Amino acid sequence: MNASLQSAAAQIRQAVRVATDGLVGREQLAELIVLAAVAREHILVIGPPGTAKSAVVRRVAQSMGGRYFEYLLGRFTEPSELFGAVDLKKLREGTVETDVSGMLPEADIVFLDEVFLGSTAILNTLLGVLNERRFRRGHTQIQCPLRVCVGASNGLPDDEALAAFGDRFLLHLFVESVPDNQLEAMLAGGWQSEQRPVQQLLGLSQLDTLGQAMNNVDLGSVRPALAQAIRRLRGAGIQLSDRRIVKSQRLIAAAALLSGRLEASEADLWPLLYVLPTKETQQHGREVLREIFAQSNNSHLFSAVEEATLQPMSRLSRLLETGEDYLARTEQPTGALLEGLLREIDANFNEQTMPSALQEIRGQVARLLTPAV
Repeated sequence: MNASLQSAAAQIRQAVRVATDGLVGREQLAELIVLAAVAREHILVIGPPGTAKSAVVRRVAQSMGGRYFEYLLGRFTEPSELFGAVDLKKLREGTVETDVSGMLPEADIVFLDEVFLGSTAILNTLLGVLNERRFRRGHTQIQCPLRVCVGASNGLPDDEALAAFGDRFLLHLFVESVPDNQLEAMLAGGWQSEQRPVQQLLGLSQLDTLGQAMNNVDLGSVRPALAQAIRRLRGAGIQLSDRRIVKSQRLIAAAALLSGRLEASEADLWPLLYVLPTKETQQHGREVLREIFAQSNNSHLFSAVEEATLQPMSRLSRLLETGEDYLARTEQPTGALLEGLLREIDANFNEQTMPSALQEIRGQVARLLTPAV
């Protein structure tokens, strides 16, 4: 079983790399979409317009395969624009049925931009789809194949009813514009990504392999640490509903599966940060849970882990992958790249704390900088 899990996780990692190639600073979002899809939960992305939210979701969907549905909601969006129009032929026969062909109820991956602008009728129908994977309208009742819904908005709503709807998205991610020091990389990468279509690498079977193993993940050893984390958050004035606390276990189980394991450990607690509903509580929660997050890592979702915890161990997988990439190149990387990697390794680890795999990579990279005698 573990071999198939590891294979599926590795293939998903490769799909994420392809999907985010050229999209500087958006690996975190792509990885969280995958985490949510395995856990069969949903993610809300909050950020200003033009921060590549839709581009990331679209490219992840293309690399994963399956049916994709995307829509920009507005004040006057009609339910039929998302769920399908009433079947006129059936209506003449006295039956109210909806033709859902090619619409949201048939999609595996859904992206809804400006999700809070949906009408009450749309949001109420969406609740059934998100919570139960069922679409109900008139005589139409359909079991939806939805793996993950990504909702996006420029900000969190003040309206209590809309806030309650937003709470149905278990993961909350806050994105910002690319910082000044990465502008050159963004320009070059964005230009390349627009010229190159995304290759479909998967067919949802890998997601299904991991998703079907969810109930087999052993969470027994990590529950005491999770309970302690919740107590620390409460002690700091950060409250989570019981529903969100219980559901966070699905994300922890999915994190373990995406590491190729059927037993969760303290290394998998990092998704708890994204369960915190606001930017302020996430910033505060990162400090409150610093000790508990110290061992957080994931070999296939390392950008999401690193941004959540900002801990040395969370950087391990990225440093290993970068080093392996440099060593595998037919043309040797520039000295500046190699020196930069060595500096980052040494800034996060010393001889006592550096894992053996990273020590080996560091030694090989250092030898590339040593002139042959």
